[in-house]
Amino acid sequence: MSSENAAGNEDVEPAGDRWQDRPVWDVVVVGAGPAGASAAYAAAVAGRKVLLVEKAELPRYKTCGGGIIGPSRDSLPPGFDLPLRDRVHAVTFTLNGKLARTRRARSMLFGLVNRPEFDNALVEAAVKAGAEVRTGVAVSRVEQHGPAVPDRRTVAVVLAGEEEPVLARAVIGADGSASRIGAHVGVKMDQVDLGLEAEIPVPASVAEDWAGRVLVDWGPLPGSYGWVFPKGDTLTVGVISARGDGAATKRYLDDFVGRLGLAGFEPRVSSGHLTRCRADDSPLSRGRVLVAGDAAGLLEPWTREGISFALRSGRLAGEWAVRIAEAHDAVDARRQALNYAFAVKAGLGVEMGVGRRLLQIFARRPGLFHAALTGFRPAWNVFARFTRGATSLAEVVRVHPLARRVLDTFDRREAARGGSAAVEDARESADGAVHGDAEPGDRAEATDERPSAGRDEPGGESTRRRSA
Repeated sequence: MSSENAAGNEDVEPAGDRWQDRPVWDVVVVGAGPAGASAAYAAAVAGRKVLLVEKAELPRYKTCGGGIIGPSRDSLPPGFDLPLRDRVHAVTFTLNGKLARTRRARSMLFGLVNRPEFDNALVEAAVKAGAEVRTGVAVSRVEQHGPAVPDRRTVAVVLAGEEEPVLARAVIGADGSASRIGAHVGVKMDQVDLGLEAEIPVPASVAEDWAGRVLVDWGPLPGSYGWVFPKGDTLTVGVISARGDGAATKRYLDDFVGRLGLAGFEPRVSSGHLTRCRADDSPLSRGRVLVAGDAAGLLEPWTREGISFALRSGRLAGEWAVRIAEAHDAVDARRQALNYAFAVKAGLGVEMGVGRRLLQIFARRPGLFHAALTGFRPAWNVFARFTRGATSLAEVVRVHPLARRVLDTFDRREAARGGSAAVEDARESADGAVHGDAEPGDRAEATDERPSAGRDEPGGESTRRRSA
């Protein structure tokens, strides 16, 4: 721990006897999820003294599908051993339980993890890099002014039940979507969704049918969808939709589980969670305090995928917190905080903007998304490349004229005529495009059967097929 203080700096207030010999951390990170662990790792490998605090004991359960897409893998510490429970090579798409079609790929699309194992491994990586971890410690608030703060270079992190605060040169809030640090920064959210999930243990025969394959169901509520993610002897089954009608979301989950033939299996865990997306003008810092991951409202608005956003924003926060910790006055600290915000907005912010546009279209026309992913090979190719990390939503719109034309058409027509013309124009745009081929080894299978949990439909296939 760094015990240096800012004596000799004109902006530093003289510290009284109370603060003598009190340790001052370079960076304190609040929350030990993917964002917090990534931030702690980034600051620790830079040689700084880092404290990572977490209110729960580790490992702990988190409501999350646990999908690890390419951008997540690319953001992990070097040499990190992913604790994968399954490798996905096939996706079955359904439209509110109907029109099932399975797309397969020769190479892995993405991996699946259990969050307790994954999060704990990330924390261990941060510890190996030099960070110290304290669990079972809740943060009440942070203070940047007042009697708890010895000087203007220091932030006081007030812990519940402890008389003396923890002192730091920079603080990163990564304490989830109901973040206390986010409240201090003034984070504003403009999209809140409710996710419900069940971890369902299944017999070996059922687990075998799902191995290597996930199911995505475009749901009956605007902007909703459901998923089945296999993880060995357990299926993670969940749904998500806009907050506001929890009863309808619960009915969707119950119906979804029933259609899958899984209602007879007792869930090991049933849980719910609110996801929140930041408003465009929401701050990412205040003074020497940064926010990352869910605490900052950083996740993809359409899919609500948050792990890759947490890892990437956490790494950026850790890197820029190091610079803030080195800042000798408020002006320099503010400059480094603005650099962090610029880095986030230039990358993740652009992706969120595209995701918002996709969600608006999807909420109105889920059938069009289903038709594109199951019947239009370039759309499937983009999906596969995105999950593997070979492209991003923002890059797709930037480099593919068809994608840009479809989004622009919807934006224009939905605003002007209420939506019906946009569908026809988008179809015309798609018809006029050059149709690419599927990736080598990728293929599609269609069935009129509903997806089943039993052996009658191994891998989502059916004995009754129609031509793909």
